[in-house]
Amino acid sequence: MSDKVVKCILVGVDTVLITEMEELFADIGDPDCKLINPYRFYDVEKMEPWIKSSNQTEYMIRSSDILTIADPTSEVVEKYLELTA
Repeated sequence: MSDKVVKCILVGVDTVLITEMEELFADIGDPDCKLINPYRFYDVEKMEPWIKSSNQTEYMIRSSDILTIADPTSEVVEKYLELTA
């Protein structure tokens, strides 16, 4: 079993990401969340890297830009971990 914190986050009206996530301490207004290997979620059989034009695997965002955070199902976590292994 993995000790990664994998979350579902909504960052736009129709953009759901499955990602390992770390909260960081930062000044107000500065990015305070690190997304590691974020994948855009369409369904359990269709997930793809969030920003396909970059080889980067870590992205910094502000928690205020996240609309909601949820725990993904075990099936989604299992598929995500396969994709990011």
